[in-house]
Amino acid sequence: MEGEKMKCEIIPERCIACGLCQTIAPEIFDYTDEGLVLFVGEPGATHEFVPEAQQAVVIESAKRCPSHAILYQDSL
Repeated sequence: MEGEKMKCEIIPERCIACGLCQTIAPEIFDYTDEGLVLFVGEPGATHEFVPEAQQAVVIESAKRCPSHAILYQDSL
């Protein structure tokens, strides 16, 4: 379905601040001063709905995250 959004969840306590997600999807992921992953658009949220145009980079980030701190709807 065109324009469908995908749910993405982050688990900050699993994050090891390796920087991969921010490198792959800087428009989606950032880090707190303590080095924990957060959403750029909703820094206090643990889940976010991702527009179709950004889903590929979120999936790539989740697959490459060494600590499995990023999940998306297919893996929730």
